[in-house]
Amino acid sequence: MTDVTGAPADVLHTLFHSELGGHEQVVLCQDRASGLKAVIALHSTALGPALGGTRFYPYANEAEAVADALNLARGMSYKNAMAGLDHGGGKAVIIGDPETIKSEELLLAYGRFVASLGGRYVTACDVGTYVADMDVVARECRWTTGRSPENGGAGDSSVLTAFGVFQGMRASAQHLWGDPTLRGRKVGIAGVGKVGHHLVEHLLTDGAEVVITDVREESVRRIQDKHPSVQAVADTEALITTEGLDIYAPCALGGALDDHSVPVLTAKIVCGAANNQLAHPGVEKDLADRGILYAPDYVVNAGGVIQVADELHGFDFDRCKAQASKIFDTTLAIFARAKTDGIPPAAAADRIAEQRMAEARRH
Repeated sequence: MTDVTGAPADVLHTLFHSELGGHEQVVLCQDRASGLKAVIALHSTALGPALGGTRFYPYANEAEAVADALNLARGMSYKNAMAGLDHGGGKAVIIGDPETIKSEELLLAYGRFVASLGGRYVTACDVGTYVADMDVVARECRWTTGRSPENGGAGDSSVLTAFGVFQGMRASAQHLWGDPTLRGRKVGIAGVGKVGHHLVEHLLTDGAEVVITDVREESVRRIQDKHPSVQAVADTEALITTEGLDIYAPCALGGALDDHSVPVLTAKIVCGAANNQLAHPGVEKDLADRGILYAPDYVVNAGGVIQVADELHGFDFDRCKAQASKIFDTTLAIFARAKTDGIPPAAAADRIAEQRMAEARRH
């Protein structure tokens, strides 16, 4: 079914009527000369200009791309609010396979579209886009972060993302076991790429026992060559059922917590870097019912967005790290709110973020 514009009606229903909607603005961008097709979604600018990355992905169709942009933009509103940033939430998606259609011409055209929003949206890297791409986009748009240090940027944001996740783990350990150290705890990490391998370093330094898995053998080998004490298992299924596992850290794709994984999970804490870990509404209750403490993903993985936001003020790593260290206190506050309100931590985080956005709108 389509509406009068020919767009799939379910997309417009999501935008205007669904609880997942409420977005302020959605922009469809096209540059036929370069082959650019993009969607820029601004969920909220209550706290300031919308900030969120650009995803470059071969979506099955345009409707899927719009739906992803809407969902991701909404998630960024909550992430930025909980990170204490003066930014709302936005996200952009470029439709197509970056391996085949990405070009300088396309990225420049995209930069012009972002610039046309006049600073309401600040972009950065995401799946399929990299620091070098943001350097190109920035030639047409000053509201671009995630650039290289040579171009005034902060470079790779995975360093502080991993640091923030580690702070979330420490807070989880404090809440559950009364001590913020991971010493002697067994931590399983699914995905040891950009963020995961930094997380391994933090955990080993803190005295944790680390178990890893990754679909890329070279990523596992890189860790084990450097740290022979790190154990590797065949796949995520083997990881989540590992005997004696204390913490599970999903650091790869979203949807890691679902009706299959939650019932067999041996860990007492879930705290990882992956986005959108809860496969569907209700999973957070399933975790709580099993006595598993869940540190909301968009809270603990906010180190990266803290880093790119700082670029707008002249990047200072120490200032960023100090702010990312506050993820420890924020995570503890969420657990306290969850206990007081008798709700899962994911719902508590949402309430706190919504409260901050609502207060900003009133001023």
